[in-house]
Amino acid sequence: MLLLLAAVSVAAFGLVSLSPIDPLQANVGQAALGSMSEEQKDKLKSYWGVDTPPVERYLNWAKDFVRGDMGVSLLYRQNVSDVIAVKLVNSLFLLLFAWVISGVLGLALGILAGVNRGRWPDKAVKVYSLTIASTPAFWLALLLLMIFAVWLKVLPVGLSVPIGMEAESVTFLDRVRHAILPAVTLSITGVANIALHTRQKVIDVMESEYVLFAQARGESTWQIIRHHCLRNILLPAMTLQFASISEIIGGSVLVEQVFSYPGLGQAAVTAGTGSDVPLLLGITMITALIVFAGNFLANVLYGVVDPRIRRGGERG
Repeated sequence: MLLLLAAVSVAAFGLVSLSPIDPLQANVGQAALGSMSEEQKDKLKSYWGVDTPPVERYLNWAKDFVRGDMGVSLLYRQNVSDVIAVKLVNSLFLLLFAWVISGVLGLALGILAGVNRGRWPDKAVKVYSLTIASTPAFWLALLLLMIFAVWLKVLPVGLSVPIGMEAESVTFLDRVRHAILPAVTLSITGVANIALHTRQKVIDVMESEYVLFAQARGESTWQIIRHHCLRNILLPAMTLQFASISEIIGGSVLVEQVFSYPGLGQAAVTAGTGSDVPLLLGITMITALIVFAGNFLANVLYGVVDPRIRRGGERG
């Protein structure tokens, strides 16, 4: 995990350094920049680190990051850790909701399609999954926004809280209402991959000899699913579920932009377009850590679900 985080930091810093965006022009503006003296420009270049070699900038940032200091956001004028803490809290509900719903719904649809292979439930699930898999997340977000916020007017257009309301007056239900559309968008887009892979695994199980033997003994479809299918698809489903964390985090960048939701995704876009390197690197490292931690947790749970894996690790 440490090697992966180091590789991610190098790759992210390299891409940011190669970006054609001028931090001075992006944050100050071309008109204001043209009216400044050379001394003022030099001070700004020093503040944004423009006049420092990229390797030196990276090493300085890496040393501070290891000590727990992510630097100061150039746009928010706050510690990067404080900015990420606020944005992460806003995004956490979206990510958890989308992760749980997409996993449960994808598993259920995959089982339904696999058990009914070749029949209309299977065809319907495949059409839905292939359609969603080829649909851009931002387009789906715009479609849901148009239907439920503009036409039906049953949900708010965007943001995480009602406009013009004081922070002390905002209730938990207000935050939930504003998070429904972006969370549902992320849930829908995350279903397809899990459903299609689960379907194929269920088909393999249903064609096995022990299932044929169970059918010959008169077991019902539900009994076969409960006693045989779930046990055999649990580990692959768990792998897909934890692997989908990266897809959900990636999708949240576009979805939060559409709904103007002040989470990590929108902060990442703002940091990228504004050349806020400390904030962008901090968000990249935190999201990478979440993804790696999810994969690590999946490996730990393998031994809990399947004792054979735990015994094999103990012998190794």
